[in-house]
Amino acid sequence: MTKQIWLNLPVKDALKSKDFFSKIGFKFLEERTTPDSACMIVGEGNFVIMLFGEAMFKNFIQQEITDTKQTNEFLISIDAQSREEVDSIAQKAKEAGGTVFAEPGDNQGWMYGCGFCDLDGHRWNVLYMDFSKMPQQ
Repeated sequence: MTKQIWLNLPVKDALKSKDFFSKIGFKFLEERTTPDSACMIVGEGNFVIMLFGEAMFKNFIQQEITDTKQTNEFLISIDAQSREEVDSIAQKAKEAGGTVFAEPGDNQGWMYGCGFCDLDGHRWNVLYMDFSKMPQQ
């Protein structure tokens, strides 16, 4: 059975992207990092996000890469432990060269989040969810 799921992202420069995400607070497996790829680990479950140079990524998918200035195929969401962590990640993303497209704020009365784009335009959603305030049916 499946042991792990990986998300593979194309990036213009794997090492610059590694530096960007390191500044935000993500961890990497150094033994799985090359000039063309970096292995990022997210959360306690060790979700793997592979950052592949565009040429390598294109070889895998055998298609054109989505132009993130025009469209996105998905929104990557990550869980924050507090409102303060959401604010911190938004600030760190800006300082590392990313773009915040949705400033930190409340959403639906029980979520607090922000949205940022990484160096390659992939969109990330950071959410703190207070399930005690979630509407009940």
